Amino acid sequence: MTASIYLVKGRDKSLRRRHPWVFSRGIQRVEGKPELGDTVDVFDHKGEWLARGAYSPQSQIRVRVWSFEQNDTIDTAFFIKRLNAAQGLRDILAERDGLTGYRLIAAESDGLPGITIDRYQDFLVCQLLSAGAEAQKDNLIEALKTCYPECSIYERSDVSVRKKEGLKPRTGVLHGETPPPVVTIEENGIKIHVDIVGGHKTGFYLDQRDSRQAAIKYVKGKRVLNCFCYTGGFGLYALKGGADKVINVDVSQPALDTARQNAEINGLPVENAEFVNADVFKLLREYRERGELFDVVIMDPPKFAESKAQLVGACRGYKDINMLAMQILKPGGTLLTYSCSGLMDSNLFQKIVADAALDAKRDVQFIERFSQAADHPLDSAYPEGFYLKGFACYVK
Repeated sequence: MTASIYLVKGRDKSLRRRHPWVFSRGIQRVEGKPELGDTVDVFDHKGEWLARGAYSPQSQIRVRVWSFEQNDTIDTAFFIKRLNAAQGLRDILAERDGLTGYRLIAAESDGLPGITIDRYQDFLVCQLLSAGAEAQKDNLIEALKTCYPECSIYERSDVSVRKKEGLKPRTGVLHGETPPPVVTIEENGIKIHVDIVGGHKTGFYLDQRDSRQAAIKYVKGKRVLNCFCYTGGFGLYALKGGADKVINVDVSQPALDTARQNAEINGLPVENAEFVNADVFKLLREYRERGELFDVVIMDPPKFAESKAQLVGACRGYKDINMLAMQILKPGGTLLTYSCSGLMDSNLFQKIVADAALDAKRDVQFIERFSQAADHPLDSAYPEGFYLKGFACYVK
C-alpha cells in the first residue's frame, strides 16, 4: 500500500503552484513505512491529495514530485509519456541547430526529478541523482528502450550529490553497447569529439551551445584567450568566427589533445591556435606580470559552489578570476564570463563582476546576457532550473 505524507498547515502553497519539492521541515507526519525511493502520496493538513512523488528519508528534500495528476501511475507508461513530451521540444531544436547531441531530459524541468539524460548520436547517457530515480531505474530503461530502440544506454551516475540521497556512485552499460572512446556529435555545423565514459559530466557541456554560437560575434580578427577550455568548445567557434589567434588553456592534457583534434576534424586553422596545459589562475597572473594583453577573454570555469556553505568562497573565486581577466584585456576588449553555480543567482554574479571591475580599475559595461541552451529548459514552476548565467562585458 502506498505510504502517505501529510504536510504542516500552510506548507502546501508551493505544491499548489506545482513546485516539485517537499522539504523535511514541511512534513507533519508519515503514514506507512516508505523506504528509500518509494512512491508516496502527499496530502495537505486536512487530507486533500496534492501530489505523488518519491520518498528520500536521508535528504532535506524529502519528496520529489513525479506527478500532480492523481490518476497517474508511476510505471513504464508514465516515463514513456514524459520522454515523448520532452522529445517534442528537442526535435525542434535538433532541426534548427543541426544537433546530433543534446539534453533529452533536464530533470525537474522535464517532469522527471533527479534524472538527466543526454543524447550523443545513438547513445543515451543517464545520470540518476535522486532516490526516486534510482528506484524507478527499471521502468526508465524500459521506457527508453521503447522510445529509442536504436540507442544504447549508458549510466554516468558518478556524482557526489547521490550521497545526499543515500546512494553510491554508479557507472556502466544499462542496455546495448559500451560507448567507444570517441563519439562525434555536431552542433551548428561544428563537429565535436565526446568521451562518454571518461569525460566531464556525461561527456560534454551541452548547456553552453548557445553561448558558444554567440561568441562568434566578438572574435573576428581578435586575439582570444579561452580559459578552462576543456575540449575546446568556445575555441572552435572562435576559430570558425575568424579569430587571428586562439589560446586554449586547461589543466587536463587529454582534454587539450581532444581540443586540437576537434579543430582538425572541422578543418579549422589549427596553426592559429595554441593549447596550453596550465592552471588558469596562475597563468592569468603570469600574463599580467608580463604585460601580455588580449582582445577577448572567455572565462567558463567549473562550478565553484556545490553547497551554500561554499558560496562565500565561490564569490571570492569568481571575483578574483574576473579581475585578472579584465587586467589582461586591451582597452575596448571583451570579457565573456560565465557561472554554472546554481546557488549563485544572476544578480549576485553581475555584482561580483562589477566588484571585480572596481578592483581591476577598469570601467565595464554589460552588453549581453547569456543562459543555458534551450534544451536545458526552465519550467515555470521550478525557478531552480536556471543555473547557467553569463555576460558579455565591454571593458574600457
